[in-house]
Amino acid sequence: MKHDHLRIEIDGSEVEELYADLVSLEVELDNELAGMFRIDLALLLGTDGTWPYVDDERFALWHRVVVTAGLEDDFTQLISGYITHLRPHLGSRLDQCRLEIWGMDASVLMDRVDRLKDWPNKKDSDIAAEVFEAYGLTPDVTDTEVVHDELVSTIIQRETDIQLLRRLALRNGFECFVEADRGCFRPPPTDGATQPVLAVHFGEETNVDQIQLEANALVPVDAVMTQLDHVSGKMLQARSENGRRPILGAEPAASLKTPRDEAGLLCVTRAVTTGAAEMSALCQGLHDRSEWFVTAEGDVAANEYGTVLMPRATVLIKGAGEAYSGVYYVTHVTHRFTADGYTQSFRAKRNALRPKGDEVFSGEGGGLLAVLTGGI
Repeated sequence: MKHDHLRIEIDGSEVEELYADLVSLEVELDNELAGMFRIDLALLLGTDGTWPYVDDERFALWHRVVVTAGLEDDFTQLISGYITHLRPHLGSRLDQCRLEIWGMDASVLMDRVDRLKDWPNKKDSDIAAEVFEAYGLTPDVTDTEVVHDELVSTIIQRETDIQLLRRLALRNGFECFVEADRGCFRPPPTDGATQPVLAVHFGEETNVDQIQLEANALVPVDAVMTQLDHVSGKMLQARSENGRRPILGAEPAASLKTPRDEAGLLCVTRAVTTGAAEMSALCQGLHDRSEWFVTAEGDVAANEYGTVLMPRATVLIKGAGEAYSGVYYVTHVTHRFTADGYTQSFRAKRNALRPKGDEVFSGEGGGLLAVLTGGI
């Protein structure tokens, strides 16, 4: 079992005395929401009648906080953000006195001002890169190809910058988030290296405390759209295609058989597009999101897992039966440090059932069947 480490920096420096009074710390990371942290500190009344931390200038609103965690010598920066809320709780007993420090990642700075702005002759990816750069972030942006010609239509922003980018990401089937000093606008990176295996009821290798799985047959849909081209007067049609994104298992959504042998169909009727290319991109983005029809939610014993589980990356799950073992895309992790230890609560999703057969499951037992069932 590996020993965990935690480092908290506030306004550029580690606060050594903080750890002795730390009741709990949570860092919540999600592929669609701002990263958040919550620090709960015990308050002990000083002999001079003052409260530590409450009047400490280091713990001021908008000061920067960096939380780093690790197991043994494997360290990962969980979040870099800003203090947005301070909540002292002063109870009738000294052991009831607490200070809660809440904060969010740098995307909170992009959610402060509603703007009315036009974006002529731009791709969605161009807009994302320009907005990220305006906040001093390095853009990690995937090209969206379609240029919105101002002679036909112009993107109008009537919201905050991060709300605009998330709206554009939604219609492209992308994720939009801030991670440290990077601004990301891209499809889920499902073809990268997987994180260490999560083992369910797998003898001595077990590192998952509990897991809930679900396959939802109502989620996958094809998307279609019909629209009149106001320039040419022609009727335009667009339809999504299956399998544009990497498939994480042997039985994708397209292989599901229904009693009527008919796939779900979403007719897009109240969305503004300016041509066949935009229509196709919108339909495909909606379809790509709907293909995630398998979900998992559980808790990991971090010290037994031996590493820091992160969202926006893939992970292998074994021991969950043939249907549910395989590669998942992690969408959410809450890292929680308390007196009871370090736990990681996660959510993940998948666009297929059953392993493909080329997964590299580590562990003893020999053979795919043992990997799937735990070999016990």
